[in-house]
Amino acid sequence: MTLWLSTGLIFTFAAIVLILYKWWDIKCIGVTPVRTFTFIAILFTSGLDVGLIMFPLTEFGGYGNVSANPEYAFANPLAIEFGFWAFLIWGFYFLTCFYFAIIEPRVKFFEIPLVKLVNNVVIIGTCAFTAYLLLVNLPWYLPQLGDGETVKPAFYVIVFIAIALAVYSSSKIKYVRILSVGSSILFIALIAGMWLRAFALGKGSPADFLGTVGMLGEYFTNLDQFFLPINDYHEFYLFWWFSWSIMIGQFTARFVSGIKTWQLLIAMLVVPSIAIGVWFSVLYYYHAEGLQIAAFTNLAMITVGVLMVINSLDSLIRLYTDNLNLTAQRLGRINYVIFNLVAMIGLTLLFQLDFLRIQWVGALVIGLYFACFVYILAKRRAQVTAIDASPKENILDFHKIELAG
Repeated sequence: MTLWLSTGLIFTFAAIVLILYKWWDIKCIGVTPVRTFTFIAILFTSGLDVGLIMFPLTEFGGYGNVSANPEYAFANPLAIEFGFWAFLIWGFYFLTCFYFAIIEPRVKFFEIPLVKLVNNVVIIGTCAFTAYLLLVNLPWYLPQLGDGETVKPAFYVIVFIAIALAVYSSSKIKYVRILSVGSSILFIALIAGMWLRAFALGKGSPADFLGTVGMLGEYFTNLDQFFLPINDYHEFYLFWWFSWSIMIGQFTARFVSGIKTWQLLIAMLVVPSIAIGVWFSVLYYYHAEGLQIAAFTNLAMITVGVLMVINSLDSLIRLYTDNLNLTAQRLGRINYVIFNLVAMIGLTLLFQLDFLRIQWVGALVIGLYFACFVYILAKRRAQVTAIDASPKENILDFHKIELAG
């Protein structure tokens, strides 16, 4: 699996370089374009889940324990955490977003029946894994409702409500803008609130916090360390990112706002990474100073995290139902909600039984990458090399999303 993953990573980064070399300056327009701020909000909230909010607090200690994990000794825990979640790996999303916005309309690889089937298996499996992660981590997130370890009935209720809200919101594409922008604003408010609380407790100063942010520099000075897997845990993360990449690319491609390729790269790598870097710096400041997370703050973190899960599930459910023509327009909203609710709950429980693993899904996605490249070389090379603009049918009209179903 390590060799397969490493080969996939090398191919991915090489493909990004090729895209930038050949199509650096073309204007990228999606099927239903939105304003750039909204596009970034959709990308950020759909491409992440509750793990971003809570995982770092459970992981900083492990990354800092270099006697037990000497492979992390090249950088500080904050830089390691950032490397697992930000910057370089958002290139996966850039690659797939550009492909589905600009190349796939000419290639139509994902319309091949077998590929379409595999693609939807990937989407549905990752969708269920997202809900499963929320379920198994809720005991740690909300110890007030249990012993901090056991999954209680209340946690099932929370996850099932999140799935239900995501299924309902996915029935109308206009909800995605409200949900994404709203979640982004709440996330910014959460960062500001925790930052101010730390200083209100008399722990340090803004200069101390800026010093914490400066620790992220070790990520960039050791960027080469993150090109290939560091250890098994990093492999898990990378397979997880691969499993998301094709789906997020398909979903976000439809909203691309008419920006040029190099601007799309900045929007997808730099902007989300700034938000992640600031958030992780706040959490690491709490970790380093031994600050306790207050009950209200913990509740706010859970709320934002669950909203991110709803965003992610919304985008993935909409994607596979569109691909399989199981839309709310065709089934009727009630049937649509019931069908997807039962399917997602069932698959979430299968992950809990250890019947499925996200690494398998990620490995399957790498296979799709290679298969698509071979197909282009064999069948569509002339069409791809001739690309010099977005598909003609994609018009920069920001009102189209209001008319979409």
